[in-house]
Amino acid sequence: MHPIMTRRSLLLGTAGLALMARWPLAFAPPAQAQSRRLVVSSKLDTESALLGEMIAQTLEAKGVGVERKLQLGPTRIVRGALLAGEIDIYPEYTGNGAFFFNAESDPAWHDAAQAYAKVRTLDAEKNKVVWLRPASANNTWAIAVRKDTAPRGQALGSLEDLARLLGTDWKAQFKLAASAEFVESPAALPAFQQAYGFKLEPANLLVLSGGDTAVTMRAAAEKLNGVNAAMVYGTDGAISALDLHVLADPKGAQMVYQPAPCVRAEAAAAHPQLEEWLSPVFESLTLEGLQGLNAKIVVEGQNPREVARTHLRGLGIGG
Repeated sequence: MHPIMTRRSLLLGTAGLALMARWPLAFAPPAQAQSRRLVVSSKLDTESALLGEMIAQTLEAKGVGVERKLQLGPTRIVRGALLAGEIDIYPEYTGNGAFFFNAESDPAWHDAAQAYAKVRTLDAEKNKVVWLRPASANNTWAIAVRKDTAPRGQALGSLEDLARLLGTDWKAQFKLAASAEFVESPAALPAFQQAYGFKLEPANLLVLSGGDTAVTMRAAAEKLNGVNAAMVYGTDGAISALDLHVLADPKGAQMVYQPAPCVRAEAAAAHPQLEEWLSPVFESLTLEGLQGLNAKIVVEGQNPREVARTHLRGLGIGG
């Protein structure tokens, strides 16, 4: 299965089709309301809803009328609503441009700056969609380890460090919890192994059914069957709560998925200060910072709207 089909909130299954069939005009506000307000949307997952709420609250703080259509559906529905002019702005991930434009083989998607430049150019030219400045956080497939995994005195902060340690007797102590797809898909573990020159044996793997990173992270946190590493998405909320550390990918084995606001060109032209307003918000979203914000929702049970409000207040936005 293609990796885009397993990334958080990208599936368009029967639920998504049902939503489209049941509310075919649900996205479209009356023409008069459209002229007064910006329609802010998001995908179904927690992170997207949080980012959508940050966008909405920032606009409201600047005196812009907002209509919320948060957690509208998976990527295909939300992206389609934007292109149809039924919503005005939502958070999207740079790496998804590879699939929007059938350019998965382009190496540009593995470099943050190149990926952003490419998707911004292509979407502006082909769809009149404006990509504003992205966060530095990268929500891509990754490997996270327990902080006590490395031998005493040895660094384990990147996949290069992991490859070095796997070339020693320490390899017998390493065990990764992952889904079958992560282990088998050429875009996932095999891509890491090829880029960094290591090979995990069956004894180094605990293959779990499904693709739920909450399960793989819990296995590492609890040392289930000797597990001390987990398949994750880079900004998963439970990473910091479970005291795990995401290994850096300096060689760009994975595509870069940085979140950024996507805006219809017409809406962007009507509000030329959008980039000025939203850039400080997304620039504040580091990898660890976005992990922490997600954790407040998925681990602590806080309301996304309140998490967004508190974060924005810390940036001097809103009351």
